Order: sequence, then C-alpha cells, then structure tokens
Amino acid sequence: MALYESVLDLIGNTPLVKMPRLSPRPGIHLYAKLEGQNPTGSVKDRIAKYMIEAAEARGELKPGDTILEPTSGNTGIGLALIGRLKGYRVVCVMPENVSPERSQLLRAFGAEIIYSPGELGSNGAIALAQRIIAENPGKYYFPYQYGNEANPRAHYETTGPEILRDLPEVTVFVAGLGTGGTLTGTGRYLKEKKPGVKVIAAAPHPGDQVQGLRALEEGFIPPVLDESVLDGRIVVDSRSSFAMARELTEKEGIFAGVSSGSVVRAALKIAERLEGEQHIVCLLADGGWKYLSSGLWTTEWEDHPEEIESKIWW
Repeated sequence: MALYESVLDLIGNTPLVKMPRLSPRPGIHLYAKLEGQNPTGSVKDRIAKYMIEAAEARGELKPGDTILEPTSGNTGIGLALIGRLKGYRVVCVMPENVSPERSQLLRAFGAEIIYSPGELGSNGAIALAQRIIAENPGKYYFPYQYGNEANPRAHYETTGPEILRDLPEVTVFVAGLGTGGTLTGTGRYLKEKKPGVKVIAAAPHPGDQVQGLRALEEGFIPPVLDESVLDGRIVVDSRSSFAMARELTEKEGIFAGVSSGSVVRAALKIAERLEGEQHIVCLLADGGWKYLSSGLWTTEWEDHPEEIESKIWW
C-alpha cells in the first residue's frame, strides 16, 4: 500500500472490474469502472478537483473565497470536500427533492445549501444559481460544471487513460449523459488512441427522474457536451434503471447508484446489436450509499412508485 499526502491524492485511478454474470452471450465482456471508489463516492470528485485547480492556476480563486455551484448532489459534495481542505466556502444550489443522504453529506463537509423547486429538476437549480450570480457580481466564484472545459479535460487526462491502460482491448464505452463531460472527455481520448471505439450515452426518457442523467429533449444541451464524440444514445426508463441497479448488487455484488443501472441497461441494449468479441466498459458514476433511504434494494417498486418517481437520483 502507498502512503498518500492527502485524501485528494485518492481521486481517480478507480478499479475496473469484470461483470461476467451479466454477459448476455459468449464473446460479450462487460466491465464496471467503479467511480464510487473516489473519496466522496462519485465520479464528480474528478471534475471538482480539476475545476478548482484550474481556477487557482488562473488566479480566479484564493483561500477565503466562496464557490457557488448548481448540483444535484455529487459535484457539490466533491466541491465541499475540496473546499474544506483548501479553505473555500461552498454554497450549493440543489433541487429540494434529492435524496436526503446528499444534503447530509454536503452539510457534513461544511457546505451551505440553497434549494430550488424540485419539479424543475437540475434545470431549475441551474437557473436559480445563474440568477444569484447575476444579482451578486463578484461575490462568488462560479465553476459551472456544465460549461467548464476543466470538466471534460479531467476525463480526457485521467478517466480515458486509465481505461486504456487497464483494458487495451476496449471496444465500447458507455456512460450516463449528464453534463456531458465524462462522455466527451473520455470518449475523445479513447477515439484518438483507438479510433474504432464506440461511445454510447445512457439517457433517461424526457421527464424521468433519473436526473443528473439528462434527456436532451428537455431543451438544455450542456455547452461541454460534444455530440460528435457520441456513436449512439440509448434511452432507458427509470423503472429499468432501478431494477438494473438492484440486479448489479444481486448478481455481481456491485452496490452502485441508480444512474449506474441506466448505464448497464444501455450497455446490454447495445450488446444486442453487436457481433463478435466485444469489451464494453460501463462507467458507474457512484455507489448506492446515497440512496439507501429509498428502500430500492429492500422493497419492491410497486410498494412506492410515486415516492420513487418524485426523487432526483443523481
């Protein structure tokens, strides 16, 4: 085991694990990139670190400053951890219907929370954050993950190289469509180094609350998303996402969040269309720990569909 100077040194270099029990046929090899192994339990630690370090390098952020960011939870939690270690105050604008664990984690790391209307989802949090910034010029540093080039660059410089290092034979990369940074950065790197790699986005049905995953039909296309990197977009309904997250735990012992269920379901759908030997990497954005209050792993969907569908899950 190595000795690390800081918990921030633990961001990235997450494990890649085979998922043989979910393979639909011989020749289809599925792998999970376990981003829940990052310090705050999600892939968003990568971009939080990159966005803050880029702002510091430009002289836009110094200890004592206040960071304000719209988030459905994970990016805010990553920013809160790093902010606490580096001496920044962090304020997160977040839909009021996120899982309670997210709010608790944000407060545990010292962040302040401003809630936006739950029915407006992530778009509502973005709009409220932009209004606060406009009304308070100079008061906050605004990373804005949806338009910050450090977001895809984090994945171009870390996630993509890690995958190719651990699995040179990768043929397909599947990730959730949220800000677009993971797909854009990782996909761009993989295609540059291995042009035959297919990049597939897992997206929710418009209006579905597997949020943080984004249906482009809802009208907001994140500026960091480069759609030319994508070879396909697989739409997954929320019920299938929940069921797949549970199946991941039951069959592979992988306790991942609901958006990860969307990604694996999308991977299985694309596998049906592929021939020959395929090595499909599924990026599982976070662990299931932040969703335990939902009861998804211990009760049936039919017992509480309305409660489930009113929540934001990523």
